[in-house]
Amino acid sequence: MAKPADQHPGARAAPKRSRIGIWWEHHLQSLVSSLGRLLRRPWATLLTVGVMAVALALPLGLWLVLENAARLGGTIERSREIGVFLKPEIATPQAQTLTERLRARGDVAAVELRTPEQGLDTLRRSGAYADAIAVVGENPLPNLLIVRPRGDETALAAALAALPETDQVRRDAVWRERLDRWLAFGERAVWVLGALLGLGALLVVGNTVRLDIQNRREEIAVLHLLGATDGFVRRPFLYLGAWYGLAAGALALGVLTAAEFALRQPLKALAESYGSAFSFAGLPPLQASAVLAGAAVLGWLGAGVVTGHFLRQTRAA
Repeated sequence: MAKPADQHPGARAAPKRSRIGIWWEHHLQSLVSSLGRLLRRPWATLLTVGVMAVALALPLGLWLVLENAARLGGTIERSREIGVFLKPEIATPQAQTLTERLRARGDVAAVELRTPEQGLDTLRRSGAYADAIAVVGENPLPNLLIVRPRGDETALAAALAALPETDQVRRDAVWRERLDRWLAFGERAVWVLGALLGLGALLVVGNTVRLDIQNRREEIAVLHLLGATDGFVRRPFLYLGAWYGLAAGALALGVLTAAEFALRQPLKALAESYGSAFSFAGLPPLQASAVLAGAAVLGWLGAGVVTGHFLRQTRAA
């Protein structure tokens, strides 16, 4: 018996593709085709990506400023030092004994004793008080202890003020406490601003994808007639939104990098004028990658919301 034509020995059977292979192939096709749609309309894409980038760059820039302000406040250790002025009748040997006693405390990191002679010598070298010192004659300065706390400086300052040798306690940490409160408020403001602008970016993506859906309404109707599932129809638009978000995240990082380069030199010169080596720190690579991933997810969600709404309306009709 003759073999059918499709079973000819020289003919090769077409490879049977699995459902997972077909699913993966359509994902790859949707990824590439959605990128092609963006590149075919560069000006419209640039406008959408630009609006999203501004919405992302504003809270990111504010967060960077707050992070650097916190870093600046944390590097100024002198703001935590406590000055303990001893009573005038406390002699230097007694002050040295008190210094050793304080160094043994667990809440004290370091103690420095400045004798009246050292304080007077410092004033003489400053030049501003040289005439006043010459008029006074006798050294009026008491012994001074510079205490650096290990933990909470507020509790330590209260304990130092209660010592019988203490005449007065000076702290320069009030501004630091206020800075911490401002930073906490700024962090909350960043979250609120980020949520509002993130919602705005999501709406921008959603509106852009909605217009694209309207332009492809007939194509979607044909796909439904051919038995395409909602996931099959939704997939290209999800990747379209993700591409918008990824491009917006990259542009936002570029804007922040340009702003950092523009401000780095003036800020460095300002810090050096105050004797500080502080320099502005940008986003580390891990956080920059998180921004890109978050922006892509934001675009994906915006496209998913709009596409899901359209498909529900289509089924209801």
